[in-house]
Amino acid sequence: MTQVYSVKPVVAAFDFDGTITTKDTFIPYLKKAFGKRAVYLALFSLVGEAIKVGVGISNRDSFKEKIVAKLFVGQSLDKLQAIGKEHAKEIERWFRPAAIEKIHWHKQQGHRLIMVSASLDLYLEPMAKRLGFDELLCTRLSAKNNVLSGRLLGANCRGIGKTVQLELLVGPLAGIELYAYGDSAGDKEMLEAAMHPFFKPFIAN
Repeated sequence: MTQVYSVKPVVAAFDFDGTITTKDTFIPYLKKAFGKRAVYLALFSLVGEAIKVGVGISNRDSFKEKIVAKLFVGQSLDKLQAIGKEHAKEIERWFRPAAIEKIHWHKQQGHRLIMVSASLDLYLEPMAKRLGFDELLCTRLSAKNNVLSGRLLGANCRGIGKTVQLELLVGPLAGIELYAYGDSAGDKEMLEAAMHPFFKPFIAN
């Protein structure tokens, strides 16, 4: 009787900010979309919330929701997507060369490439396509009739939210051979769930 061996599908999940790039991309996008003054005023008004995050009373998800509520409510989705495309082009100068090489390697191996990021779909959609990712899991904004509501569509894609979204997309993570790349506490759960976890693997690049 012939013995049949099952091979798990291989998935490579990459965080974006700090892993593929050398810096945060969210605040630079906000400045490009709304201007430095508006962004600084919004951040200044949330100093109390930032302190709560720092001492552990509140969390980053709540802080991001408040920033989105202040800046995005009533804005044109088309306009901010267009700004996102321009921002995606500018982000390329912040790429870590070793990260790009590793993405290409996974692509050559035929692995399923998934970008998993807490940053916004407004600029990650074009970025993920440009880099050759098969799917994008990220923080998305709610909109109706091309007008943003100032709320998130679902949860912030960070921490446990990353593994939840991954499992909704690919099924139980125990059933796949998962390579995971991250650089912060927001990637902890995704890295712990991976067969091949890599924490700050491209930091010297």
